[in-house]
Amino acid sequence: MTSPRARRALDEIPVYRPGKAAASEDHKLSSNENPYDPLPGVMERAAVELGRINRYPDAGTTALYAALSAKLGLSPDHFAASTGSVAVLYALLNAHLEAGDEVVYAWRSFEAYPIAADLTGATTVRVPLRTDATHDLDAMAAAVTDRTRVVLVCTPNNPTGPVVKAADLDRFLATVPERVLVVVDEAYVEFVRDADAADGLAALAAHDNVVVLRTFSKAYGLAGLRVGYAIARPPVAEAIRKATPPFAITDLSQAAAVASLEAEAELAERVEAIVQERHAMVAALRDQGWELPETQANFVWLPLGDDAMDFAAWCDPVSVRPFAGDGVRVSVGSPAVNAVFLDRAAAWRKEH
Repeated sequence: MTSPRARRALDEIPVYRPGKAAASEDHKLSSNENPYDPLPGVMERAAVELGRINRYPDAGTTALYAALSAKLGLSPDHFAASTGSVAVLYALLNAHLEAGDEVVYAWRSFEAYPIAADLTGATTVRVPLRTDATHDLDAMAAAVTDRTRVVLVCTPNNPTGPVVKAADLDRFLATVPERVLVVVDEAYVEFVRDADAADGLAALAAHDNVVVLRTFSKAYGLAGLRVGYAIARPPVAEAIRKATPPFAITDLSQAAAVASLEAEAELAERVEAIVQERHAMVAALRDQGWELPETQANFVWLPLGDDAMDFAAWCDPVSVRPFAGDGVRVSVGSPAVNAVFLDRAAAWRKEH
């Protein structure tokens, strides 16, 4: 008897693995979540939308695009939103890749990249990070061929933390053919304090083939509502919207995102508190003897290699994110939980 079969492309694609559950939500440092409650006004605005969930959402995501337009000084047709920036990425790749095409990205980088790319039937080309855990843009440029349609640049890089420098990105964009779409993934941009870091919006202003990805899941603390967006030239944004399922953004999520954009002062305070806690974590880990790459995100990276899985188990009751054979990513949580993690990290150093 013959059973229905899924596409053969799925045979080699792993299931996306979320961060490990922790003893409590506060102890979950595996998913890069914001430890703070929603910003002021978010719960009230979202609660209004709960009273009308019998209605379909605004298919045009009108209020969010208008708010982003006012914030970034671009017309609403520059935006394409979906359920998190990862869903926007899936739609973008579906809109621009097919069998026979190539997509180039650094590795290790965001683990959804190979899944999203392989689903299109395109060929993925992974370019190893440099020894300092940064993108090797020269090697990535050399990997571009006549078949390359998309290049993914993650800055700050998830899970290692460093940013791409503005001068390096400018040189890269001058080298890459204009027919190639360069996706600058800025999911953690609000946490960047490096004055020399690349600016996706500046790159977009100078190049028609740039797309910037951003999200409300990290700095804005709306991970549970799933709102991300692309910023691109209107024809590119339109292609992404075409490849996105209708009603992807609920009115509840849209209201929460708009309210978050209006709470800029409170956002800045919270982000700065996370950045300062990141500095403290990095300093403490280096004092313990750990060698860390320069992180500009809301997490740190421990290049543990083959010890990654054992270290993750050692950190209990704190949940961290191991990548077998590579390292462990640890989100910046509340000071109290970070202190528990640092105690476990110090004990590991003494035992190993």
